[in-house]
Amino acid sequence: MTYVSKTSLRFANRFVPRQQSEAEKVVIHLKTPDEIAMMKQAGMIVYNTHMILRDMIRPGISTAELDRVAEEVLSDHGAVPVFKNYPKKDSPNFPASITVSINEELVHGIPSPNRILKEGDIISIDCGCTYNGYVGDSAYTWAVGTVSPAVKRLLDVTQGALMEAIKTAVLPNETKDVAAATARYVNRYGYDVAREYTGHGVGKTMHEDPQVPNWWPSNAKKKGFLSHPLQPGMTFAIEPMVIAGRPDLTELGDKWTVVTKDKSLCAHYEHTIAVTEGAPIILTLPD
Repeated sequence: MTYVSKTSLRFANRFVPRQQSEAEKVVIHLKTPDEIAMMKQAGMIVYNTHMILRDMIRPGISTAELDRVAEEVLSDHGAVPVFKNYPKKDSPNFPASITVSINEELVHGIPSPNRILKEGDIISIDCGCTYNGYVGDSAYTWAVGTVSPAVKRLLDVTQGALMEAIKTAVLPNETKDVAAATARYVNRYGYDVAREYTGHGVGKTMHEDPQVPNWWPSNAKKKGFLSHPLQPGMTFAIEPMVIAGRPDLTELGDKWTVVTKDKSLCAHYEHTIAVTEGAPIILTLPD
């Protein structure tokens, strides 16, 4: 799930501008190897849940049924769905265990028995859990039945951007390098990224510092972008949200679902990683 400001839940997951003077106030919790191992356990529960849901995706199934099974799988593993009852100011708490976003819905779609998947849809599922005090968080976008080559290309590019960004999460880079790598990869294929929404630190809670945007503007400081040097023990979610059309977004009346204004398709992939002295560890994939 994308970043939520700790200081304001007015609009969940918006990028939160910060002045350079605030840099010293940003607290990044570095994890020990034991903590990273615990996060890997949470991440694998999320991964297993995704794989079960992947095998259920077909025309005719409701998004509520996917949510029901996800909650059951998480519970069977002794994990707690971290999205359920998640708060947002001036909105109802999030009512489900996963977010399910279809076609032009970018993020935070609410599962419903009335949302029935159709042939040719694309569905983005974001799943997070807490297990033994640590969070795992990842997202995938799947095709429902057969989709056109253009739609498959969107999914492939989004997943490719995620892996490109992960490869960039090495010393001595900074978070701005991860952000820039994401946008550079996406723009190469003629797509755009969601600019208001951002990846985030993950640990004992779902949303920690640092923010990890999907782009990096030339006037970053003026826009309130803070870059942080990568350090061993940093754990954060990288989550490209890629849009086939214009990047302008709006929120639906349910106060959660974010959609593209021009109704263009969008895709969303996410993994939680740990920075090391060498290659990053993907905590939400098997070794």
